[in-house]
Amino acid sequence: MKVVTDLKTEFKENPLDFLQYQSSNPGSATGLVVEGKKISLEEDSKKALPLTFTPFVQRGITFSNRIIVSPMCMYSSQDGFLTNWHIAHYGGLSMQSPGGIVVEASAVEPHGRISINCAGIWKDEHIESHKKVVDIAKSNNVKIGIQIVHSGRKGSSLPLWESRRGIAGNSIGGWVDEVYGPSDIAFDETSADPKELSVEQIERIIQSFVNAAVRVDKAGYDFIEIHAAHGYLLSSFLSPNANKRTDIYGGSFENRTRILLEISEKVRKIFPESKPVWVRISCHEWIENGWTNEDSVRLSKLLKDIGIDLIDCSSGGISNEQVISAGPMFQVPFAEQIRKEANIATGAVGMITKPSEIEDILQSGKSDVVFLARQFLLEPSIVKRAAVELGVDIAYPNQYLYAKSLIH
Repeated sequence: MKVVTDLKTEFKENPLDFLQYQSSNPGSATGLVVEGKKISLEEDSKKALPLTFTPFVQRGITFSNRIIVSPMCMYSSQDGFLTNWHIAHYGGLSMQSPGGIVVEASAVEPHGRISINCAGIWKDEHIESHKKVVDIAKSNNVKIGIQIVHSGRKGSSLPLWESRRGIAGNSIGGWVDEVYGPSDIAFDETSADPKELSVEQIERIIQSFVNAAVRVDKAGYDFIEIHAAHGYLLSSFLSPNANKRTDIYGGSFENRTRILLEISEKVRKIFPESKPVWVRISCHEWIENGWTNEDSVRLSKLLKDIGIDLIDCSSGGISNEQVISAGPMFQVPFAEQIRKEANIATGAVGMITKPSEIEDILQSGKSDVVFLARQFLLEPSIVKRAAVELGVDIAYPNQYLYAKSLIH
């Protein structure tokens, strides 16, 4: 009889606090699969390892592979708090072994939420609920970050299944009279009529981003992403169509980028040196005389100088007059141009659904990581499928090892 007297995962005084930590690094490559046979990762075979399953290292963080769960609004919060639903959602995603997860856009102020049911991190009371989500992801050895946002003129909206057009009235938790933007220009005829922010209000919002970043670190997140895309506040400041100000935050390129650069610099200074700071931008406005990818390259160079580690390259959402030529991988060229011309790491996004597409993007140097959003909702096991199709043997969570024998 063999008696085991120690465990890698210790029991807790309160059983409800127990988490079974992984003894391996799920999602990382452990070998190659050639003609149905496993080949260990010796030095010579590492050269043949698909880039999708090579580690991605930034500062003190190592992502096990290069497939990242993109931030997606879940519209499942009250007063900004994450709930048991979020623990199930993000915990479930972490069990699928992506390289990293970006938690949905979380507001830096109550009126910075996108919808009345969006997440927040504007007060210390939010930290505990975020920490629960962080803990479950980390128990599965998955890196987890969070996107912070101010909704600007697109705030006070409704969950998408309630209405994609129209705003939430004050009687159901909206803030119709407290929607702000760089100028008093509404996004469209069904959105709120925004008020133009004063310089004092802008300074308060900048500090709100900084305060939120402090809470992000306290919650234990591995990295942070500043949301400056899709027509929300920081994105609308960048746009010459949404920003008609005549002060230091409007007019020239330098003035329109000022608020994002100030926030990025302050967040980078207070966020731990060992943790990456990313920025998501809309690389192209998709309308005539709007923000272009050339502007994005110029901005990305400035962000790199500040110490930003990666540009998450999306597009659109700034104007309701946009005409987008959407199709598989249609936004990848934005990431490629910024990576090459600004010499900064990028993430490619948008209608990327096949492992072969992910690998081609990485092999051709178009981006450093690939963000998948809806594909993870449609197919949570996409990382495992990618491993099978690309001929890679990856580590599985201990609890899912039973399934691995079915494919190898």
